[in-house]
Amino acid sequence: MSHKSALLSREDCVLVVIDVQEKLMRVMSERDKVAENVLKLVQFAGIIGLPVIFTEQEKLGTTLPGILAEAPGAQPVGKITFDCFASQEFRARLKDLKRRTLLLCGVEAHICVAQTALGGLKDYEVQVVSDAISSRSLHNWVIAVERMRSCGAVITSTEMAMYELLRQAGTEEFKATLPLVK
Repeated sequence: MSHKSALLSREDCVLVVIDVQEKLMRVMSERDKVAENVLKLVQFAGIIGLPVIFTEQEKLGTTLPGILAEAPGAQPVGKITFDCFASQEFRARLKDLKRRTLLLCGVEAHICVAQTALGGLKDYEVQVVSDAISSRSLHNWVIAVERMRSCGAVITSTEMAMYELLRQAGTEEFKATLPLVK
């Protein structure tokens, strides 16, 4: 898909939290930092009113409770496929939101995140939060980021995405975000 704007827009963006589940996170590289950044993104989404879709790979446990608790009422999409777009429920939720930009985080970078990014590029703008994704090995993370970038996904970071969506300092949302970035 052609990039209308490389900057994120809160009116057109949805945060997608892919498979940040207990059994998976135990074996991830940089798991604590990645979980912390995913938590920041979910908290930030609450501050600015950004919709969030959680996915859970079947038989791998639930989304980390501390993260899911930051999105009251969230109902994760269960799936058996690696590409979230292969889930009819996932596609239906996205369609209902009428958003065209996906901000992806979660695990594993080289499996579910990459396949979702590549699948999403057919119809959506895709940005991948590089410090909020992980794989069991650094090598697979690097290959995943390179592949997603080469196919057209924009690679970003937690703070970069947050500040783009804020756009300016001095607002109540900015003040509420400061504890997340300090």
